[in-house]
Amino acid sequence: MGTLSEVLGYFSGGFLWSGALLAIEITAIAMTIGLFLGLVLALTRLSSVRPLSAAAWLYIWFMRGTPQLLQIVFIFDALPLIGITFGSFTTAVIAFSLNQAAFSAEIIRGGILSVNPQQGVAAASLGMGPVLTLRRIVLPQALRAILPSLANDTIGMLKMTSVASIIFVNELTFRAQQIVGQNFKFFTVFAGAALIYLVLTSAISIVQIFMERSLDPERRGVTARWVRLIPGYKPRAVPPLVVIHAQQTLAVSRTEAVQALLPDAVAAPTERDARFVNCVNVWKSYREREVLKGVSFSVKRGEVVAIIGPSGSGKSTLLRLINHLESIDDGDITIDGRYVGYTKEHGRLRPTSGRAKARAEVGVAMVFQSFNLFSHLTALENIIEAPIRVHGLPRAEAETLARQLLDVVGLSNHANHFPQHLSGGQQQRVAIARALAVRPRLMLFDEPTSALDPELVGEVLNVIRSLADAGMTMIIVTHEIRFAREVADRVAFFDEGFIVEEGTPAEVLDFPKKERTRRFLNLVLQDDAHAV
Repeated sequence: MGTLSEVLGYFSGGFLWSGALLAIEITAIAMTIGLFLGLVLALTRLSSVRPLSAAAWLYIWFMRGTPQLLQIVFIFDALPLIGITFGSFTTAVIAFSLNQAAFSAEIIRGGILSVNPQQGVAAASLGMGPVLTLRRIVLPQALRAILPSLANDTIGMLKMTSVASIIFVNELTFRAQQIVGQNFKFFTVFAGAALIYLVLTSAISIVQIFMERSLDPERRGVTARWVRLIPGYKPRAVPPLVVIHAQQTLAVSRTEAVQALLPDAVAAPTERDARFVNCVNVWKSYREREVLKGVSFSVKRGEVVAIIGPSGSGKSTLLRLINHLESIDDGDITIDGRYVGYTKEHGRLRPTSGRAKARAEVGVAMVFQSFNLFSHLTALENIIEAPIRVHGLPRAEAETLARQLLDVVGLSNHANHFPQHLSGGQQQRVAIARALAVRPRLMLFDEPTSALDPELVGEVLNVIRSLADAGMTMIIVTHEIRFAREVADRVAFFDEGFIVEEGTPAEVLDFPKKERTRRFLNLVLQDDAHAV
């Protein structure tokens, strides 16, 4: 009992705790600086600029490959030789910060790489720039993967501050050594110091648990319930649906709702003959493989064009070039007479900065084959993100519009559901509502039903059919031949990077002129018959 009481005495004594406070200060400051520098290094490592990426890698390689002790000694003893001198505390902070930056960079880079790259593509298609996408979409998802490793590093740094005693930083371990140097009671003194370290590291672990719960989207509603117990708490009223009601599911109701909600997005009858999308002699290659070979293609305002063809024929690539999610190699693409993120110099298009802003100003949005909903946001939050962050819409107005659009696509009761709790068809309808929320003048659909079970295809196609009836300008890449026949004003058949044939649905689908078109349609119809 005497030994235990002696250990507890050292544990509760102010002398050791003063050293612990110094260790906490070094850890807190160094982790803050290290995380900031680590984020910069991680983004530099991910940069497509080779010299910057190589420089970041070289720094990380050196700092991770040399002992922390030598780094501290170098800053404290070697730098004064060239006239740079720091005190013990400052030296420790600088050394731990620079060392931690290297480790944090790889942790953060790993977290960013763990996020599906298509999340960034989806954000870009809504007009969100790289910084906004990183802050609002990528990092919130990456943090769940990053946090455990950062917590381990924080605990490791707190314990590693004992190394700073070599330059006479009067932290916890150094103070314990001072006591032992006087009374030689190694076990009791260091046991007391160990208990202090255990308390501090346990506190970090508890903070980690709470942060992990706060980052878990599934727990947000659960952890917020205690707020309802606060006296005077009143839940925010849900804006009423002023256009249609959830029980209305007729296509005509959707059509009228879209026209009422998005009057600027649908084409007026007087605009229907104006050329809106114009592609002239478009070329695109991926290394040695030519995907598009001099494609010329146009779409009028309010027109619905269906693009069909075998996989790998360049259909999806054309959509991504129109939206400038990828850069064109040669040719010319305009939307409403404007270049999206390009400028024309000496007869050729050159990419410029601010393509996300240009995409938002022109008014183009895209719906993807694999939905690409933001997994950390609810259906409602997915829809309001771009209107608020990109277009500056007040939150209340954005939420009202989002709820009305959810009603349009038949999901008014799913506003607070996360993507993983929705079926494929429901996720795709939320994706359509999200695209509509930015009030686009051009909608691009990249095989919106190919990832769905046959039973779920109809509900998505019904929504798209309603948009067509409302006068929305759309380009739809699809394998649904029957749908293309019913909805499209014009059909284009792609094969091996060329437009083989285009015309009205009757001309291309019922009476094709090209043998290649006939063979493709026969194959598709046979597959449909076997599926039935």
